[in-house]
Amino acid sequence: MVKKTLFALFTVLILVSFISGCFNQSQTSVKVSGAFALYPLMVKWAEEYQKVNPDVKIDISAGGAGKGMADALSGLVDIGMVSRDIDPSEVKQGAFALRVVKDAVIPTFNKDNPAAKDLLTKGVKRDQFIDIFVNGNVTRWGEVVGKPEVSDKISVYVRSDSCGAAEIWAKYLGGKKQEDLKGIGIYGDPGIAEAVSKDARGIGFNNLNFAYDSKTGDPVGSILLIPIDVNGDGRIDASENFYSKKSEMVAAIADDRYPSPPARDLFIVTKDKFSGPSKDFVKWILTDGQKYVDESGYIPLNDNVLKEQISNLE
Repeated sequence: MVKKTLFALFTVLILVSFISGCFNQSQTSVKVSGAFALYPLMVKWAEEYQKVNPDVKIDISAGGAGKGMADALSGLVDIGMVSRDIDPSEVKQGAFALRVVKDAVIPTFNKDNPAAKDLLTKGVKRDQFIDIFVNGNVTRWGEVVGKPEVSDKISVYVRSDSCGAAEIWAKYLGGKKQEDLKGIGIYGDPGIAEAVSKDARGIGFNNLNFAYDSKTGDPVGSILLIPIDVNGDGRIDASENFYSKKSEMVAAIADDRYPSPPARDLFIVTKDKFSGPSKDFVKWILTDGQKYVDESGYIPLNDNVLKEQISNLE
């Protein structure tokens, strides 16, 4: 009888310990998914936050802004990373979003492109990008740089996953949507950078922190960034020439020399409101976490916008 009683008590203690452990884990775990654009900075934020909050576990996965929004609305994650504007239909479903930082989408091409020299000195006008990515009636690189003898066909690469980069790039091209972009669908930011790196005739677009190497500040792989001829004068002026190094591009985004879109704010989103450990993490992101924005290659929001986000969080 005594043995049975002791066994029963031991069993109860194990169950209580297991249940308590599960409860504590759920209370100190924050799950994050979504936009590739925000992923590198979110990883940095998580690393630094966990140094001062070692009891909090933060799991982060990239998969595109569409996944981040869907996961947040369905409750699969506590925080969705979104790199595009929040749609009113998503707000109706309970999406609650906060701005956290700024970056940009940048057009890319291969350094071995037959028209590389002209692309770097003349740039490409917005209307030309529209004809390449949307209308599909500019199909050869010679047409872009005004040299008919360059007959190489353009290989257009776009994103196959639902993502903010494609939405913002399409928005720049005359207020279009991702589904309006024509080209070979490639999954993810790293995927499209790799595709253009391997194709001398390729053109694509990448988020800032996937277009440049995080250590050297140079363009990744074999890609170069296509200068946008903002004023349409057929050449890249000194005020438009800031694509060779990441630091120069960051400065141009910050002072609005690079157009917006394709520069844009990045968001974090949840269903209804942030609470518990995720709210604490988000408040830290908007305050102490902002010290890591510059060093991670992003552009901070101004103080007034940050104060507004903190107020909205509360």
